[in-house]
Amino acid sequence: MPWERDNIRSLHAYVPGEQPSAEQTAAGRVIKLNTNENAYPPSPAVLSAVHGVGAEGLRLYPPADAAPFRRAAAGLHGLTPQQVIATNGGDELLRLLVTVCCQPTGGRAFAGGLGMTDPSYSLYQVLAEIHDTPVLRVPRGDGADGGFPLPDDYAQQLNAAGCRLAFLVNPHAPSGGLESVDTLRALARSFDGLLVIDEAYIDFAPEAYRGGLALIDEGLDNVIVLRSLSKGYALAGLRFGYGLASAELIATLDKARDSYNLDILAQAAATAALGDQAYARGRWQATRDERQRLVEALRARGFQVPDSHTNFVLVRVPTGDAHAPTAETYYQSLKDAGILIRHFNTPRLADRLRITVGTAEQNDAVLAVLDRLEFDVVRHAPA
Repeated sequence: MPWERDNIRSLHAYVPGEQPSAEQTAAGRVIKLNTNENAYPPSPAVLSAVHGVGAEGLRLYPPADAAPFRRAAAGLHGLTPQQVIATNGGDELLRLLVTVCCQPTGGRAFAGGLGMTDPSYSLYQVLAEIHDTPVLRVPRGDGADGGFPLPDDYAQQLNAAGCRLAFLVNPHAPSGGLESVDTLRALARSFDGLLVIDEAYIDFAPEAYRGGLALIDEGLDNVIVLRSLSKGYALAGLRFGYGLASAELIATLDKARDSYNLDILAQAAATAALGDQAYARGRWQATRDERQRLVEALRARGFQVPDSHTNFVLVRVPTGDAHAPTAETYYQSLKDAGILIRHFNTPRLADRLRITVGTAEQNDAVLAVLDRLEFDVVRHAPA
């Protein structure tokens, strides 16, 4: 198109996981374990809240600042409503942060860009390219367990490049690893810019873990914590996220936020979801239990699986045997059996699979396909 900017013309858009049709999913023809949705339905209180929005609620504009939700989130996390911003999914918050903090330089200079680790959530790179701001990708290490440890000099590399903004997924995607609060604190104190701690999967971490909230409690004003209702609260179809930070930072982000960015149904549902903590926490524990069973079963079959604190596991396929199936073969075999998982065809992830933790029945179906594939390999291996 003749109207698009040069950086948009060359943009490689974010590639989401494959989405089966609603008819396929409803008919039970597909087990969807590729985009980390919660295996369990949302709280009944959510549906009740949605049904309770009457005609007058639909006729009027919704609360522009999502004040009822902000109060609920503030009460849950021990903050003030002025320390909460509600957004159309966590992705809107990420885009807001790039817009507010990063300089569009057109590749002419790096200072003012953003930093991220590699591997990480690929949308960060896309958002930077849309904004025409440079990106520093800091490689993570290669852990003996198959994970990707954070480099000790992450903050120093960010500062040397002049980054204004840095992203850290914690628990990490795609490995599921979890950083200690001490590590987060040291990083925030060493980094000269704004540290975004993306806690989209935090609900599946140990219940006592405070993560980035501990830093906000301590008054660190260069930290913002991203939370999502897509994973822990089973509301991926709703698109609702929120950020927690100092009141000053939230006020700055609010200036750049879309007006009426969250509709009345979404606000009602999200507020109800936060209000039913007993239900949510019960489903989080069920996911942790099933995750542990799945990890143990995969390890017993020879797969390398780092400890995960999310609702997915990263699986490195066995490579010792020249006749062993590749990760791509496992992915395709599962897909042929009606089970969708994720395979990233990138250099550091090509030998791995990411599998969302499903219900016990769904996980058993995954293991059965893996067992059949292994049996076929053994049966057809040359003598």
